[in-house]
Amino acid sequence: MPNNVHTHTFDAVIVGAGGAGLMAALYASRKINVAVISKLYPTRSHTGAALGGIGAALGNVEEDRWEWHAYDTVKGSDYLADQDAVDVLCKEAVETVIELEHMGLPFDRTPEGKIAQRRFGGHTNPETKKPVQRACHAADRTGHMILQTLYQQCIRNKVNFFDEYHVVDLIRVDNTIRGVVAVSLATGEFHVFHSKAVMFATGGWGKCWEVTSNAHSLTGDGAAVCLRRGIPMEDMEFFQFHPTGIFRLGILITEGVRGEGGVLINGKGERFMERYAPTIKDLASRDVTSRSIYLEIMAGRGVNGRNYVHLDVRPETVNRYFEEAGDSRRITAQFIEEKLAETVDQCRTYLGIDPVTEPIPIQPTAHYAMGGIPTDVDGRAVVDAQNTVLPGLYAAGECACVSVHGANRLGTNSLVDLVVFGRRAGNHMAGYCPGAELLPLPDNPAGEVMAELERIRNNSGGTRPYVLRDRMQKTMMANVGVFRTEEILNEALETLRELRAQYANVSVDDKGQRFNTDLLEAWELGCLLELAEVTAVAAQARTESRGGHARDDYPERNDEQWLKHSLCFKEGDGYRLDYKPVVLGRYEPQKRVY
Repeated sequence: MPNNVHTHTFDAVIVGAGGAGLMAALYASRKINVAVISKLYPTRSHTGAALGGIGAALGNVEEDRWEWHAYDTVKGSDYLADQDAVDVLCKEAVETVIELEHMGLPFDRTPEGKIAQRRFGGHTNPETKKPVQRACHAADRTGHMILQTLYQQCIRNKVNFFDEYHVVDLIRVDNTIRGVVAVSLATGEFHVFHSKAVMFATGGWGKCWEVTSNAHSLTGDGAAVCLRRGIPMEDMEFFQFHPTGIFRLGILITEGVRGEGGVLINGKGERFMERYAPTIKDLASRDVTSRSIYLEIMAGRGVNGRNYVHLDVRPETVNRYFEEAGDSRRITAQFIEEKLAETVDQCRTYLGIDPVTEPIPIQPTAHYAMGGIPTDVDGRAVVDAQNTVLPGLYAAGECACVSVHGANRLGTNSLVDLVVFGRRAGNHMAGYCPGAELLPLPDNPAGEVMAELERIRNNSGGTRPYVLRDRMQKTMMANVGVFRTEEILNEALETLRELRAQYANVSVDDKGQRFNTDLLEAWELGCLLELAEVTAVAAQARTESRGGHARDDYPERNDEQWLKHSLCFKEGDGYRLDYKPVVLGRYEPQKRVY
């Protein structure tokens, strides 16, 4: 081992300190020695940006059942979700939310003292076809509260944290996992974490797109590292555009605004969702709502002729629609200030408007990866269409694909996914590691990635990362966005391959060691370029429209040919696609009606 490489040994290493990573660490640490490695301080993880709620059929406000939650999840997924995994998600959501409450999470309360619940897009009572109150919430800072609660519990449980350590490689020898390689941001030194098990909980890759709700840190590191080490990526063509991002900035306005009665209004002052989802209207699933907004804009009905519409939560507007619908609910300015405090703050800070008295300009924003590292319901990574498990490798959260979201994720289900499958992965690691052997490290395990980072550091006169990043993001937004065709996907692939070739000559200004974010951002760009190309490759091959993947040239869903998951393998400088069947169950595919 080179002198400038430090070695640490643990039973299990968890990469990422968001909700999935912390939940896994909390459970695994009860029986084994665990390290959590995060390129951010844990409470800055992106789970904290989730606002409106966590879905669970508690039935605290009105009748609800976990089977109804499962039906909505399968229907919302456009029938691409694996129904055995969906049952686990929705059934265990109930006990997991109650467990979070017992950990101290400060949920809002009903007058009777129960956990409060609100409406959310796509969540219904399938018998009445009406929205159901299923989203448990802590104002509109639910993700923040989950993150804080789990971090406090991990500290209490003496979990080992390595904050601001950037994982840049997975140590895989044949079909065994030996650990990971990380760079300390503070010193620039390399650290090898030798372990029996590795779990990735590194989030998504929304920074592939120009307008995104994702933070700068969401660059798909874990997924890209696994892809390079022979792990396929599942269902990468499905990336969700959230319908309500702040115009131009992409910062998310929670679906909870519409859950409390907010409505979408076009440039003519019309509540247009009645055209596209006449039953559930503004609470249609995200793919339907995002496409509806784009169709309004394309028809010239954007506000002031521009590429946005309004989200209106002003009490006078909402109460008028409540009255017209015979709904007894009413909201006030004080209600908005209390229940949507984060939204109010965002609008005042970033837009200079007050949503209590003014409508909010919004547009769809790249939000969530439905695809990722393929896993089973215990978080174990699988490596082929036969679901062969790679022992010792785990993933959970947005970087993983169980698949419970299929072609389109329901609002609130991301937080459910984190805590349910984070917990299951942590439990499985706790059972796996005591009987597993700590296999020896290969010679110079950090050598390959050290050479790559030194190549970037020492390049001179090459292409600047920001130039490639800007072109990639614009290409993905225009060609691999809400609507796609064969022609524009081919253009995207041509551009992305050109950018990947130019990336070989990328150079940075900072040649130093300490806090060299310039270098690590250039390395992150390599991850984004690969994942962007995989997304476009999978999207080009799927000649149908389903969920978040809408092909103008193939506008219909084709269950006969495409009721299957894609798997994309990296082979040399190219990619190979394979497919595996969707796990069906109680719900046979049918046309989605809203």
